[in-house]
Amino acid sequence: MPDRKLLPGLLVILALSLAGTFVYFRYKSSDPLAIRNEMLARMPSSANAVVFLDLSSLRSSPFLAQLFAWAPRPAPDEEYTQFVQATGFDYERDLDRVALAVSRASNGSIFLVIADGHFDHRRIEDYARRSGKSEARNGATVFSIAPSGTSQALFFTFLREDRMAWTNDPSAAALFLQPDPFAAEWRERYERLAGTPLFAVIRQDSGTASALAQQASGGFRSPQLAALLAQLQWISIGVKPDGNLLRVVAEGECASEATMRQLNDILSGILLLAQGGLNGADTRSKLDPQLREGYLELLQSAEVQKVDRGSSKSVRVVFDVTPKLLQAARAAGPPVGAAAPVGRAPNH
Repeated sequence: MPDRKLLPGLLVILALSLAGTFVYFRYKSSDPLAIRNEMLARMPSSANAVVFLDLSSLRSSPFLAQLFAWAPRPAPDEEYTQFVQATGFDYERDLDRVALAVSRASNGSIFLVIADGHFDHRRIEDYARRSGKSEARNGATVFSIAPSGTSQALFFTFLREDRMAWTNDPSAAALFLQPDPFAAEWRERYERLAGTPLFAVIRQDSGTASALAQQASGGFRSPQLAALLAQLQWISIGVKPDGNLLRVVAEGECASEATMRQLNDILSGILLLAQGGLNGADTRSKLDPQLREGYLELLQSAEVQKVDRGSSKSVRVVFDVTPKLLQAARAAGPPVGAAAPVGRAPNH
């Protein structure tokens, strides 16, 4: 039996420990950055690209409301409508956050999705059993379904009450990857994007950016730009609402100062050429005046910056998407082939 003189001290220590544990888990579960880091820690360090989307944060943005009002809304898909009715899950209403990792494999791409939201486990599991099958793995129930029109199965499991994991890896091992300390190279880039509700980080190993540069919109091609982009080791793109603006920051990194200097010069030149083209007589006569003003506003907000972090050199492009551009694009009509807006804008 413990000494009675020690008992009060032990009780105080126990009470403080319980209080500290409660505060820790309460803080951890509600802090947006902690939640984000929990999800990103599950992304495999071997991934070629990681995308993160915080819908719960974006829903309160004035810009997002304007974007939903502008964007063409496709006709409701019958299969998705049936899915919502069966499971009670509607991504517009119930999805809060998503982290996606894509890795190249010999037979295609392997993805892992970690999703946070409001899930009715029973209804989702019943739907999955009717549409596919389930089995026990690693002490958890793993469901497999094959979406209509595809032969590839998808696997998912519930990690906790508000979190699911999805993959197309037949081994389903990715579902059970435990959170690990971030690999330093990924952690550094995640930290730069802290507070950004939508971002993508790409580790380039086979000319991903080059393929994008070789065929830009309007048929614009630049072999020189493509060659420079192919030398980038990392590409990061962050999107963040700022009042009624949407700020976009794109950054490319490599170790070569010469490559970054050339890329900075080419991108700066492209911005000047684009502004000059919009001010040309031919463009003025053919392009809707409001749309032209919207494009000019975007280009005038754009800035090309060089960043030297010692171990790596970067070129960063920053620009703002404004309500004027959205309004002008809406007035000019929906994109060719887009369905007429239907239904309602999400009300969250």
